[in-house]
Amino acid sequence: MSSPLAIGAVSAVLRNLLDNGLIETGGGPVNVSAVAPDVINLGEADFAPRLNLFLYQVTPNAGWRNSGLPSRSAANGERLTNAPLALDLHYLLTAYARADFEAEILLGYAMHLLHERPVLDRAAIRRALSPGPIGVSLMPPAFQALVASDLADQVEQIKITLSVQSSDEMSKLWSAIQSKYRPSSVYQVSVVLIEGKRPGVSALPVLTRGKQIAGTQRDEGVAVQADMLPPLPTLFEAKPPDNQLAARLGETVTIEGVRLAGASHEVRLMHRLFEQPFTIPAVTVTADGRKATFTLPNDAAGLAAGQLSATIQFVPAGEIAPRETNAIPLVIAPTMTLPPVGMTRGTAVDVPIKASPEVRPEQRAILMLDGAEAVAEPRSQATDPLLFKFPLSLPAGVFLRARLRVDGSDSVLIIRKDPVPVFDDSQKFKLP
Repeated sequence: MSSPLAIGAVSAVLRNLLDNGLIETGGGPVNVSAVAPDVINLGEADFAPRLNLFLYQVTPNAGWRNSGLPSRSAANGERLTNAPLALDLHYLLTAYARADFEAEILLGYAMHLLHERPVLDRAAIRRALSPGPIGVSLMPPAFQALVASDLADQVEQIKITLSVQSSDEMSKLWSAIQSKYRPSSVYQVSVVLIEGKRPGVSALPVLTRGKQIAGTQRDEGVAVQADMLPPLPTLFEAKPPDNQLAARLGETVTIEGVRLAGASHEVRLMHRLFEQPFTIPAVTVTADGRKATFTLPNDAAGLAAGQLSATIQFVPAGEIAPRETNAIPLVIAPTMTLPPVGMTRGTAVDVPIKASPEVRPEQRAILMLDGAEAVAEPRSQATDPLLFKFPLSLPAGVFLRARLRVDGSDSVLIIRKDPVPVFDDSQKFKLP
């Protein structure tokens, strides 16, 4: 593969090809450059006919774009392969002259040269980038760098193709260059492959397709399931009790899945604020392996309200190594002690709340009293009570809709056990 110097090397090789080709035609002196058109000044006293090759666009190559992907591990970002950076180069070839017909003749010779050399073969690239007998040190600094481009060693040869540009596209291109239009043609040069040098990971060949049969060199082969269910232990959904939207501490949660039969089941709960998963070892699994039930412990300090991810780790039947299932969401609802102790009405209506699980300082807590709501004051410790300050305009009375929202998870306000949902009368208190 080529190095990042390959883009400049292609421009140098193309310029060399045009320069040598025009000399071989026996015409007069022609300057071949590779600069932006706006820096060319036709008003110079000693101006001579010129060809200019301008790289105006670089695009990804569609054929090589997905080669070597995925290049990084989705789990930890570790580099797996050095996926090549495959590029197509788009050049604007322009002829400059003062006399009649000179620009047209010059452009015609240049286009014929590129038509006769549709591929930049490796030998031509090496000749163009070779310093020759004068040595690398005597060449311009930019050319010295291009010698190390490794352009001739890339796996795919470089092809030159004449592109079609409409008058509208050509007009927009010259307007962007901010230069006067001259006789031009557009070429696509493909493909330049640039590859990184960082180490990757290469997997070893697969020798077996399953467990090895004891005492033989044979394996059990691919395991086939006589159904359309996932072949590995899989969790589908976590259901709180009584059709609730979220589970509270001390309640039993049912997890539906498949292929959960085995031993040593352990529910692992993970939250964005947990350094390690919170484990629950007491798990009951049905004989068909489709349901698992467990009870959320009353651990107000260890757990957290909000959305958690739940997995089950266990040893499947017939295996010796533990497996961990996929993760599914489990929402834990906060509960609050009502009525609040220590409510006061001074410069504001202060409502202190104790919540379970404990609300950590990094979490956002909101208390809603009917239509009014207030955000908890900042705290330094999770054990500190939540303090909400409501405006004095909040009237005294009984609030039927007291809700505590922690990280988007609301305390249970509606009883959904029966077909007709009703408000929970225990979630109300009288404001002084």
